[in-house]
Amino acid sequence: MAFSSRSYAPRGFSSGSLPPGVKWLLIVNTALFVLYFIASQLGAGPAFSWLSLVPRRAVEGLEIWRVFTYLFLHDPFGFWHILLNMLTLYMFGADLERQWGTERFLRYYFLCGVGAGLCVIVATYLFGNPNQATIGASGAIYGLLLAFGMMYPDRPILFSFLFPIPAKYFVMILGGIAFLSTFGAAGSGVSHVAHLGGMLFGFGYFRSGAARRSAGPQLRGPGLVAQFDQWYKEWKLRRAKRKFEVYLRKHRDD
Repeated sequence: MAFSSRSYAPRGFSSGSLPPGVKWLLIVNTALFVLYFIASQLGAGPAFSWLSLVPRRAVEGLEIWRVFTYLFLHDPFGFWHILLNMLTLYMFGADLERQWGTERFLRYYFLCGVGAGLCVIVATYLFGNPNQATIGASGAIYGLLLAFGMMYPDRPILFSFLFPIPAKYFVMILGGIAFLSTFGAAGSGVSHVAHLGGMLFGFGYFRSGAARRSAGPQLRGPGLVAQFDQWYKEWKLRRAKRKFEVYLRKHRDD
């Protein structure tokens, strides 16, 4: 995935530097991946299992930290998993953090990640195996993709590095894939429920108005939320105008 960049005015750091939130997320995730890999080679990999999200342990064992720590743990033998997650974090998260500021960015990131973990817990208790572990930052990453599509809907993204499409359609495609994949996710080794859950919590954040209250005028730009709100206001205005015209005609007839 790639996109043509555009500069935005940052808060507290230069436009050419990597924002601190994205930078430290990259550092922590990569460092844990390397440590997990070395430990696995030495036979000490199970020592990291207390970081993974195991629904039964999180719920029945009250090990609630797992809905947070699982975001920093990636399969030590799945290099492409962490590479794609960190590449997406770098490509899409930097602009969002520059727009929102570090505190708001991290709040949104962990909201989507923890929300995705809660979706995994519910889904595994209802349809899967609550003893199955889930790891990876994909839920939070998909939340960032959703936010990017809503904040910069017309920003071109190279789909599969080949086809430029607007960010809003790119996000819709990923959301559709995540949704359809949940029906055949059992035993696949990929938690599509987490992907979809991260996007759902991100969308809920925007629609609840929390993003608008926390970010002020920043979300009144050309994002999908602002476009929808503008369209809804215009529709209500047109409807009120039609009703008033009908009332005037009826009044004249009387």
